[in-house]
Amino acid sequence: MNNMLVLTALLLPFPLMAASAFDGTWKIDVSKIHGSGTAEVMTLKDGLYTCNCAPPIHIKADGTDQPISGRPDMDHMAVKVVNDHVVEQTAKKDGKVVFTRTYTVAPDGKTATFVATSDRGKHATFHGTLTRVGDGAPGSNALAGSWQIASYQSASENRLTSTYKVDGDTVTMSNKLGESYTAKLGGKPVAVAGDPDHDTVAVKMVGDALQETNYRDGKLTSISKMTVSPDGKQMTTVSTYKPTNRGITLVANKQ
Repeated sequence: MNNMLVLTALLLPFPLMAASAFDGTWKIDVSKIHGSGTAEVMTLKDGLYTCNCAPPIHIKADGTDQPISGRPDMDHMAVKVVNDHVVEQTAKKDGKVVFTRTYTVAPDGKTATFVATSDRGKHATFHGTLTRVGDGAPGSNALAGSWQIASYQSASENRLTSTYKVDGDTVTMSNKLGESYTAKLGGKPVAVAGDPDHDTVAVKMVGDALQETNYRDGKLTSISKMTVSPDGKQMTTVSTYKPTNRGITLVANKQ
């Protein structure tokens, strides 16, 4: 090579590595949240409540705390039937209320609204709407049946924002709840800090999607696939929860 060309190449700055499309802070657009996958099925009749949760819940619906087994997020739940169209749930862990949820079924029974609070690390509130996709048994409370998340009307700010950084083959995530991880693409699961639902996560690229596979106590709990729009302004996340196969789709805007 010509000596002058070599000298010129040495004097020029090294080209910067292109930033990942996932890099940045992303905020979920509440108006674009919707459910997918398997519907939530609840029964409520003759003083008993069940749901196809994981593991399934089958308890008395008399407003008193009932023991729940196999759930890391709760050990008791109370289901109170206010009337034929309003039902309240209260979950506890070690004697402390960890979430509440009030369902109000519309007079025509086709939709239901829910108002929920969660104290999973930091307090949060949610307000959303369900759409009926299956009827309950005759003589049941109006809440009985199969439901799919139709939309959210509001959610606390601390549940909406996450920051991602991809540096070579290393992915770092953090959010306002204090949850975070640093993992190698295609590597073994690593610890997740501050997340009561998952304790480890593995990340990899699947085509253009960044996939997070979450575990708790070695068991698969959810898979999330994130894709960024061609203009780099929106990130769509499709999460599927295991083993129920219920899912949710989130659209976040780059901040």
